[in-house]
Amino acid sequence: MQAPGGPDEDTSGGFKFGGWTFPYFDELSGKLMNDQMSMPFDLLLGRKTYDIFAAYWPKQSGDIPAGVFNKCTKYVVSGSSPKLDWEHSVLVEGDVAAKLKELKEQDGPMLQVHGSGNMIQTLLKNDLVDEMWLKIFPVTLGNGKKLFADGTMPAGFELTESQTTTSGVIFANYKRAGEVKTGSFV
Repeated sequence: MQAPGGPDEDTSGGFKFGGWTFPYFDELSGKLMNDQMSMPFDLLLGRKTYDIFAAYWPKQSGDIPAGVFNKCTKYVVSGSSPKLDWEHSVLVEGDVAAKLKELKEQDGPMLQVHGSGNMIQTLLKNDLVDEMWLKIFPVTLGNGKKLFADGTMPAGFELTESQTTTSGVIFANYKRAGEVKTGSFV
């Protein structure tokens, strides 16, 4: 999941395939992404993704995604105390899991996570993922940041919707469905 948007987005760990999603983006991909960004939401971002977004999106115009990103509240998870210059940005620090649980209990729009590979690990370790809107691309990248890294809590999910683009990208939406179920073929 590392550096989908461009060659210099995240080269940490010697990652050399930045921009790997670009060849697969087509008209249906754009429509599906716009659909996901057309509903009310706030953003939950790790600090590195926040820095990438904050350097780009405030300078962009249009309704989707620039207007949506610029107007929504950005909750930024960080172990440091970065300066958050982008409008409507709120720092989440300290006991992150507890603070995210509190945030989820508040009456507000859904929280969407874009990128933020390190912060997602905190969500997955603490059973804080209610839905996943995955984009599965027909490519393997070898090294790089993984969505389901060590420490991911076992959890069951139910497929709620899926579509495949002409370029082979699978958009698959899942919602949390309890514990992992097991059985036997014997």
